[in-house]
Amino acid sequence: MKWLADENFDNDIIRGILRRAPDFDIIRVQDVPQISEENDPAMLAWATINGRVLVTHDLSTMIPAMHEQLRSALLCTPIVLVPDTLPIGPVIVEILRRVLC
Repeated sequence: MKWLADENFDNDIIRGILRRAPDFDIIRVQDVPQISEENDPAMLAWATINGRVLVTHDLSTMIPAMHEQLRSALLCTPIVLVPDTLPIGPVIVEILRRVLC
């Protein structure tokens, strides 16, 4: 399973995931030149085309972007919506659990 973290996703979570699972395949939007300056619909389309699960804290704009992606392409990558109020440790554990299951 491959993952894409949006530009606002907590880097401490990413570092914690990679510390526990160094082979975890996650990239950040800001490290992908094709989408680093793009809006949510473009980022979501890229993740869908490239088979990456999107992980985000951006609940307010990502849900409308998902609806737009489904209207235009009838296909959308899975999105893991992580409220930024959750503690980092449990978020890391839950993301890793999804990969193992």
